[in-house]
Amino acid sequence: MVHADDGYFDESVAARYDESAAEMFDPAVVDPVVDLLAEFAGSGRALELGIGTGRIALPLAQRGVPVHGIELSKAMVARLRAKLRGEDIGVTIGDFATTTVDGTFSVAYLVFNTISNLTTQAAQVACFRNVAAHLEPGGCFVVEVGVPGLQRLPPGETILAFHVSKTRWGLDEYDVARQGLTSHHFEIVDERLERHSVPFRYTWPSELDLMAQLAGMRLRERWSEWKREPFTSDSRKHVSIWEKPPASP
Repeated sequence: MVHADDGYFDESVAARYDESAAEMFDPAVVDPVVDLLAEFAGSGRALELGIGTGRIALPLAQRGVPVHGIELSKAMVARLRAKLRGEDIGVTIGDFATTTVDGTFSVAYLVFNTISNLTTQAAQVACFRNVAAHLEPGGCFVVEVGVPGLQRLPPGETILAFHVSKTRWGLDEYDVARQGLTSHHFEIVDERLERHSVPFRYTWPSELDLMAQLAGMRLRERWSEWKREPFTSDSRKHVSIWEKPPASP
């Protein structure tokens, strides 16, 4: 079924999302993410923004962490529902910058560059405020997102390849003046070349720290990977954790 309001992750994308991102479903990739999120969740609940087809939510729920998701695309949620135990995870359909759900959470998280799906600074700021409103005192907001690759762009160029294989190519096209980029995905499907392009807004770590501050949160940790590898000037991405202040005694 096609849903007109599914944005850039409609039925045509959802139908082969897991296959096209197969390397991200490898246990070697997923397990460190789930380990860290389970640690921050403790005995509480987890809120995933942009839950998609359940790549992280399902194994996190299998660890005993109650997970609720927010997702714009009904087509992606249908894929989650079709998986084993997928019906057990609550999902609210909507834009995660503004959509609210009942209750509070020990941890909220956005992984795999999903914060950049919000293509304006105002929407990203709204997202941080929305998360802060859902967190318990002392709760954490975890974001995994790439560091803008401007330093890797060839002089005078605006396009940078991020994936190259025999059947699939990925190119990021930067618009520096607007702090935006468009990810172009080319894939050979049934001997036919298909193209799918998605706009993003890239951010710098310090900008996200300011968004967190505006939402009443503070930076707790920042690493380059999920196993707490140090974040350096050469890091291609960061995993950042902002904390909502604990309740006053």
